[in-house]
Amino acid sequence: MKKCICIALALVLALAPALSFTAFASGTGPTNYTYTYNEWGVPVPSPDAYRVTAFIMGADLYLEGESVGHFFRPQDLAVYSNYVFVADTGNSRIVVIRANEDGTHEAVDVAYHAYYPDGTPTTFNRPYGVFVSSWPATRGEIWIADTYNQRILHVDRSWNILNEVLKPTDLTLLEEEMEFLPQKIVVDFSGRIFAQVMRVNRGLMEFSFDGEFVGYMGAPPVVVNIVEQFWRLVSTRAQRDRRILFVPVEYNNVHIDREGFLLVTTSSEEVDPVRRLNILGEDVMIRNGWWYPVGDLWFGDAAHIRGPSTFVAVTSLPNNSFVVFDSTRGRLFSYCSQGHLLYAWGGPGFREGFFQTPVALDSMGYTLFALDAATMAITRFDLTEYGELINLGLHYYHRGMYDESAAAWQEVLRLNGNFGMAYIGIARAYLRLGYYRQAMRYFRIQRDALNYGRAFSFYRREWVERNFWIFALAVGVLIVVPPVVKKAIAIRKELKEA
Repeated sequence: MKKCICIALALVLALAPALSFTAFASGTGPTNYTYTYNEWGVPVPSPDAYRVTAFIMGADLYLEGESVGHFFRPQDLAVYSNYVFVADTGNSRIVVIRANEDGTHEAVDVAYHAYYPDGTPTTFNRPYGVFVSSWPATRGEIWIADTYNQRILHVDRSWNILNEVLKPTDLTLLEEEMEFLPQKIVVDFSGRIFAQVMRVNRGLMEFSFDGEFVGYMGAPPVVVNIVEQFWRLVSTRAQRDRRILFVPVEYNNVHIDREGFLLVTTSSEEVDPVRRLNILGEDVMIRNGWWYPVGDLWFGDAAHIRGPSTFVAVTSLPNNSFVVFDSTRGRLFSYCSQGHLLYAWGGPGFREGFFQTPVALDSMGYTLFALDAATMAITRFDLTEYGELINLGLHYYHRGMYDESAAAWQEVLRLNGNFGMAYIGIARAYLRLGYYRQAMRYFRIQRDALNYGRAFSFYRREWVERNFWIFALAVGVLIVVPPVVKKAIAIRKELKEA
């Protein structure tokens, strides 16, 4: 009997890898390795917040019965309503994909050229960027960074040119020998165009709705350490000329959120890798998390992959959270509006949900579309139950529905008791509801001293207000009782003497 049990256990152990692989392949297992960082900066595994629901390749898309063919070095995508516009750079075309309600995708248009008002066609030349407006005044209109034609095209849905932005002629603002190579573009609610241009390190180039060059905005500040400042002070002119020049860094992507703020990314290690710019070009991103939004905190040199995360794309979600795309390790990092890391997933590789050369990212509601130039494919991610609850908690909080927010975060804790942001979410909701003592409890669990102090100050003030009658009574007693006692003693003394 004992021998039979040993043989059965050996068979189970031998078949375990195959069984786990079958479970994964059939879709019952996890599709991505998901994790977050706790307050000590230690990576903590978590349930998947997103799952892969589609892997879209150009050869699998059909238009009028024929395949549109493989994408070739695609560099950008833009989501509008239920359509995905792909800048298929190597093929010098724009491919429009419709996402159907049943989860399938089909090509609905392929454009190789646009048309001037007189009907003359003009061919795209390796377009690196595309943007489709969702603003009321320009809804559905398209802007194309026609990079190697050195222009930005503003077209309608029939690819008729509404405006053409060429290299600025104002040489006081632009070097004469510089090529105008726009890569990524966004447009705000007033029609202003913001372009990230290759080899321009002064920030984003801003154009009016009519295409007139306005200037640069949002250049990161140049930081020179005190040692370099000292050497520059004591060096000769020739020595200073030989030293490293400190110039602003170059952005590599730009996204505009639903409130009109610009989210920009850069690959430089000298400044914040993702910034949120207001209309003046000032960084207004909130960074209240335990760690700044920089991607991975721990990284080694496994598989010859070295260095910190390098953000190459960013997109925003309806609840004001945002997701950044890391090209170093092919990972996606989701942060709430306060800068707390919600979850990270993905990695380098060729399996679904992993990437080799990430280049673009956009969202359709909470659904994500991630573009990889190496695999020449789009990966679609949809929320799991766990991810839906997290985003519901954030959504309810921003809508002022604090009871519902706390309930959603409680459900998150049911699925993952190690998720620190859930404790913070419950505490913030209780703080807004006036349940200060409960808020203090949840802040203390996560060792959030700053917000614990805020909750304690509110609780102390509430306690004082609630128990004010005790202080009033005590003061009254201190004021009234001594004179009364003194008077009573005096009367008693007089009675005795009488």
